[in-house]
Amino acid sequence: MRVAWLLGALVVLQLLSFGQGARGAEREWEGGWGGALEEEREREALMLKHLQEAMGLPLGRGDESPAGTPEDTGTLEAEEDGQGEEEEVEATATPSPRPSPSPTPEDAITYILGRLAGLDAGLHQLHVRLHVLDTRVAELTRGLRQLREAAGDTRDAVQALQEAQGRAERLHGRLEGCLKGLRLGHKCFLLSRDFEAQAAAQARCTARGGSLAQPADRQQMEALSRYLRTALAPYNWPVWLGVHDRRAEGLYLFENGQRVSFFAWHRAPRPEPGPAPSFPPHPLSPDQPNGGALENCVAQASDDGSWWDHDCERRLYYVCEFPF
Repeated sequence: MRVAWLLGALVVLQLLSFGQGARGAEREWEGGWGGALEEEREREALMLKHLQEAMGLPLGRGDESPAGTPEDTGTLEAEEDGQGEEEEVEATATPSPRPSPSPTPEDAITYILGRLAGLDAGLHQLHVRLHVLDTRVAELTRGLRQLREAAGDTRDAVQALQEAQGRAERLHGRLEGCLKGLRLGHKCFLLSRDFEAQAAAQARCTARGGSLAQPADRQQMEALSRYLRTALAPYNWPVWLGVHDRRAEGLYLFENGQRVSFFAWHRAPRPEPGPAPSFPPHPLSPDQPNGGALENCVAQASDDGSWWDHDCERRLYYVCEFPF
């Protein structure tokens, strides 16, 4: 039995070497020996089949079609060559994975130290920027302080200029009042032909260094009446005086707070005694004061110098008084 197996193996080896030689001859003499090669392949395939049956080996793919054509054989060889080339390309393109080395404690310490160094550099940059910002804030604070000081100096200068302008206006008003108006003792009276309410007229007289006229006695009152009559003749215009009873009804005071010691209220004409008939008083010329709480400011008539009470918001001429 062993001898039979050895003989079969030798026959198979010879047949295989014979087949390889036939294939080489086929590639070399394919043009002129096509028919002989085909017969030789058929014979080789038949012998392999008998040998496999004798040895009890399973039939291969080539045994199922022993009469295969040369074209099929060439196609199979091309596919085998292509698969081999693809396997070689894949083996070349895909490198064999190498196991990564496990980190050591020294590597962890080095990583931590690197991170700490990066954080320290970032903190240093932050400190530098904060220092720059502090310097900038200090400069801005210094500049703001200088601006405040300059603004304070400018405000003081403006206030000084306003005070000087006020003094100049008051001085000019007094000079104008005494040069253009009526000088009487230590006072000067000047008529203003601007229509103003009583409070506004007082404010304008104060700005010019005086106040509304405050005749202290009957002599000053008569002199002021002559001045107004001459200035406004032939018309009769009421002119504001510095007399009012705004604090209490019936209590007449000057603008400086002093109480009025004499009055020159207008009185309606009285019928003369005798047999001749007399006319009743005119309704537009009643006795003064007659306004009560609605009329608290006093104006002087320019024709006869009599006093009339009026609403303080009425707009009239006014006469200012300046000290001399």
